This record gives sequence, structure tokens and C-alpha cells, in this order.
Amino acid sequence: MRDPLTALTDAFTSFLFGKVETTRLPVRTSTGQAQAVYLPTAAPGLGDSGVIIGREVYSGKGYIYDPFQLYGQQLPAPHWLVLGESGNGKSALEKTYVLRQLRFRDRQVVVLDAQGEDGVGEWNLIAEELGITPIRLDPTAALDHGIRLNPLDPAITTTGQLALLRTIVEVAMGHGLDERSGFALKVAHAYVNETIVERQPVLTDIVEQLRHPEPESAEAMNVAIDDVRAWGLDVALVLDRLVDGDLRGMFDGPTTVGIDLDAPLIVFDLSHIDRNSIAMPILMAIVGVWLEHTWIRPDRKKRIFLVEEAWHIINSPFVAQLFQRLLKFGRRLGLSFVAVVHHLSDVVDGAAAKEAAAILKMASTRTIYAQKADEARATGGVLGLPRWAVEIIPTLTPGIAVWDVNGNVQVVKHLVTETERPLVFTDRAMTESSADLATDDALRAAELEAEQRAAAFVEHHIADLDGSSESTVA
Repeated sequence: MRDPLTALTDAFTSFLFGKVETTRLPVRTSTGQAQAVYLPTAAPGLGDSGVIIGREVYSGKGYIYDPFQLYGQQLPAPHWLVLGESGNGKSALEKTYVLRQLRFRDRQVVVLDAQGEDGVGEWNLIAEELGITPIRLDPTAALDHGIRLNPLDPAITTTGQLALLRTIVEVAMGHGLDERSGFALKVAHAYVNETIVERQPVLTDIVEQLRHPEPESAEAMNVAIDDVRAWGLDVALVLDRLVDGDLRGMFDGPTTVGIDLDAPLIVFDLSHIDRNSIAMPILMAIVGVWLEHTWIRPDRKKRIFLVEEAWHIINSPFVAQLFQRLLKFGRRLGLSFVAVVHHLSDVVDGAAAKEAAAILKMASTRTIYAQKADEARATGGVLGLPRWAVEIIPTLTPGIAVWDVNGNVQVVKHLVTETERPLVFTDRAMTESSADLATDDALRAAELEAEQRAAAFVEHHIADLDGSSESTVA
């Protein structure tokens, strides 16, 4: 009970001065500011079904992402673009993402591993852990019973074979085939497929037919046989490189028996190929089309096709056109294409700007790690990122990235378990330098510093957040 004297005093004070109480004045603010000071107003996540990536830096919530779960509801396409300077965590993200996806029984993953160390690809450790032998495409090993992929494999349709042959020639020549060269290639391909039935046709057969065309080929177009031979000469010289040149052994024979297309993880080790040579886009074109016709099937499995050094695809008009078809075709069969690129300027300013824009448009998910300020502004302009995200990209530290999932933009800290750590933190997995990963304590300190920077950024720049509107918070 209240003290009688206190009650009497309160009653007398109220009689003289009116009722006295403490009142907190309302604070006028924006929803953007309220999001920072009152976390329940933070932007919603992507749901709780799928693969956990880490946690949101601002709210601390777990961040879960799965293109197959989001497709059709929050995502118009399941394809994903990963950008950022070397040494900021792209490799660690890719590897943990694949390992976590493979815990689902209906997942299959193909990786084009273009980076390597110690004579093997960067994904070799993970493949060994899963009991899988990478498909190592190596010109020197191919001469000694190495792996072969046949562009004329009967598993590929005749239309697909011809498109692939044209792409190989166009990539190597650096320009499209003219009508006459295209005609010579078409008739040589048709003749080889019609006459060779007792074995798999191979590139040697095409080269031989281009050099020595059949009279029927000339008669069909009412031209001289010497003209048909001349039209096909440049094409024959280009294909001869795959038969008897620096790429011989990998594509000039029947497809190697025993490649397990039902394995949960298939790794194509391209680390023995010069990444700056014309061989790399040719390899990616052949592997991409070969997989399109042999691996992607209407069996209700969800497939992930992850490509390291993907600018070799996006920056070549002819290879990009092949992959555009693959991406469109794959959407209805459950294919998620993951392209890993260091700089967006590598592709948007190249010869395939139109094709690059089309592929980037298909990627509804974009993950951007730290970039220099100029590169971040250019990336933000192309991808349509909000201003606050563009400004924070140069301040990000390893393991933290801006995620844009069809307009839902978050800053996410990628988390790696102790079990995954030995598999994903190879010499170049997180920082491209063992010196930058000297101790786990140093890494965690960097992560803490990044979180503090992010919080400070929100306090000073929150007014710039897009879509803010006036509201009142008591």
C-alpha cells in the first residue's frame, strides 16, 4: 500500500497544479533510420528454406539463399553472378555453397575449375573428400590416354554439333563465318554424319572432308569443286589445331568412356590450360554444349553449373550465344548457372557487350565483394545497385559482400564451419595469399572491423537509403 502521507501530498499537488506525469516526446524519423535503430523494421530475409550462407551484418539475422526455392516467387531466374577482387572470399563462398547444396539428395553440380595450384585444380581437395576424380583436360596428358570430349559425340544432336563446330571456328578466328565458309563446313559435317556409322565421327573426319570435298557438294550449289575446297580451307586450318596442334588429344577422338554423369559433383579441371589463350573459351564452349546434351535431363534433379573465370564465356560473342541458349533451355529443367568474374568491366566493355548484357540480365542474384571505388561505381551503374550499397563496397573486408537478390539488397557475412575450413581455405581460396590468412584470429579481427565499419556507415549515411518515408517512432 502507498504511504498515507505520500498519497495526501500527491492529491494536494494534483489539486493545485493538475496531474503531473513524465511524457516522452515523439521522434520524427524515416523508415530507413528506424530500420537501424529498431531492428524489427529491418528488411525481411529470403525465407528459411535452403542453404545458409551466413548472417546479415546489420540485423544479425541468419541469411539463407536457394535459387530453386526462390524461383518463380522472388526470383525470375535462378542464375547467379559473383563479382569481386581476388582475395576477398569468392572461392570460399562458392565451395561452401556447393558443399551445402550437395547435402540435398536432388542436387548435382558441375564445376569448370580454371584455377589451380601444385599441378591440380582448386577444387581438387573437395573432389577427393567426396571420392570423385576430376576430369582433367590437359593437352600433354591427352596424348597419353588422357580425357577426351568429342564435339561430334552422338549424344549431341546434329544441330548442336554444327553449332558447336561453328563456335569453335569463330572463337579461334575472332569473327563470324561468312556464308561460303559456313556452307563448306555444313556440307562436310553432313557428309561425315551420313557416311560414318560404324564408329563415332571425330574432328579428323571433318578436316579431311574440308580438304577433299565430295563432288556432290559442289553440284548441289552448281559451283566448281575447287571453289568449295577454297571456301573450307580456313575452317580446316582452324579445326586442325584441335587435331594436330597445341590442343590435340582433347577433342580429336571418341569421348572417354567412364565419365560419371550421375555423380553428385563433376569437376572439369582446366588448370593446365593457359587462361589467357584462345584455348580457354573454346574449351568452355565444347564443355558447355557437351553438358547441355549429355548431362541436363528432365529427371527433376536440380543442377548447378559453376564456371570460374566466366569472363571467357561472357566476353566472347559466339560462346556467349551458346550459353544464352543453355541458360534459357536450362530454366525449365532446373539449372542454376553461377558465373564468377573478377571485374564487370572485363565483360561490359568487351567485344560481346550485347551478349554480356543479356546474360547479366538473366542473373537475378548478384553478389559483390570488395572492389575499388571506381570499379564499384561502374558495377553499381550496370547492375542498378542503390547508392548506399555502391558506397560501402570499397570498404568491405574479406568474407563480407553485398547481396542483391532481385532487388532485395543486404550486406552479408559469409560463415565457414570448422569442418569446411580445411577444404575451402587453400592458398588462394580466401585471400590469394597465405600471408593474408596467417591466423584465424587475424581473419576474425578483420571481420569484426568490417562489422564496425558497416554500423558506422549506417549511422552517417542512413538518410541516403532508397525508399525512405516519414514515420513516427515513440
